[in-house]
Amino acid sequence: MTVKISNKIVGYRVKKADAETNGEQQASVAADTKPVEMNENIERPDFLLGTTYKIKPPVAEHAMYITINDILLNEGTDHESRQPYEVFINSKAMEHFQWVIALTRVISAVFRKGGDVTFLVEELRSVYDPNGGYFKKGGVFMPSLVAEIGAVIEKHLKAIGLLESDELSETTKRILAEKRAEFEASQNKATNDDSASEYPANATMCGKCSTKAVIVMDGCATCLSCGDSKCG
Repeated sequence: MTVKISNKIVGYRVKKADAETNGEQQASVAADTKPVEMNENIERPDFLLGTTYKIKPPVAEHAMYITINDILLNEGTDHESRQPYEVFINSKAMEHFQWVIALTRVISAVFRKGGDVTFLVEELRSVYDPNGGYFKKGGVFMPSLVAEIGAVIEKHLKAIGLLESDELSETTKRILAEKRAEFEASQNKATNDDSASEYPANATMCGKCSTKAVIVMDGCATCLSCGDSKCG
């Protein structure tokens, strides 16, 4: 349909240009709403979420308190995440002071760098003490004090969801409890509550979870801690 213009033209605009402008504005909004990822340029806020873990290794005279502080990114959005930001280790024991301070600074720097920081767990847990490791209460073997610090970090990363938890299901726990009761009955031995291990005294080391909890029943080696079995 023809439209007759009776008034004087005083201005005009091109719709295509408007579309491009709108596109640029939308792109700018999208960039502004992009989730923030952990990086070394993020400044430390005044408030951080912290968790403190206590360990008492037999190779140290005093207990150690490991505090890991987390930063909350993209708070209140669908992309909200909790990321480790720094770590501190405190103890009355001064013989480890120098290397503990160095270790915490390096770990904190890796946390603030961002990216996948879960590799730290494997690196720390693979450190072996030339004088030999030790058994924690419950029969879990630790090859070194550094490895136990790595185990604490692993526990924390699982707690905040950066590592998958390998907790046994209730069904698996029930089956292992039944196996343990059957084994102790066959050996005619009761569990000794004063023992350093909560598993049978003649249990052997598990190659998967480093716990002295492997028993042999019906020709099959089974770990009462993690459920690992040579028979599948």
